[in-house]
Amino acid sequence: MSRIGKLPVSLPDKVSVELLPGNVLKVKGPHGELCQKVDPDIKVTVEDNQIKFERPTDQPRHRSMHGLYRALVHNMVEGVSNGFEKKQELVGVGYRVAAQGQLLTFSLGYSHDIQLMLAPEVTAEVPAVKKGENPVLILRSNDKQLLGQVAAKIRSLRKPEPYKGKGIKFVGEQLRRKAGKTAAAK
Repeated sequence: MSRIGKLPVSLPDKVSVELLPGNVLKVKGPHGELCQKVDPDIKVTVEDNQIKFERPTDQPRHRSMHGLYRALVHNMVEGVSNGFEKKQELVGVGYRVAAQGQLLTFSLGYSHDIQLMLAPEVTAEVPAVKKGENPVLILRSNDKQLLGQVAAKIRSLRKPEPYKGKGIKFVGEQLRRKAGKTAAAK
């Protein structure tokens, strides 16, 4: 039995789940609503404030989908009840970000500014920067997949380089640094 798939997803207060025709789960909560289509082979039951997933056989395909759909639905329940947040730090001289609603404007050392339009489900916040600190971009959403995809897209605009560490990185991310030419000459 799958270690992840056999665990039931418990529903917190203010979160409701509806099983629609076609094996579609609809989760509603204080932070919005999300839908997920579950493979027809996986049996979904909602009872006693818990969602349970069962697979028909022990085939590798069924085993992998069992854990996958349980994890996706768990993230949906977590997202509509609490929401998700990612923080990104812009490291580099003159690197800035400005948020006007769903439009982000980045100044990342290129000859032009980069503008990025966010999905309506994602909100961005740029707190005031204190002297000597790097600008931080805070992204929030109830959809974990979408939030990760948007954060990865923003990071790809200027990935951290290994020598000085300049670029867009996640807060708390450990970068692998390389020694420069002067270290090799000694």
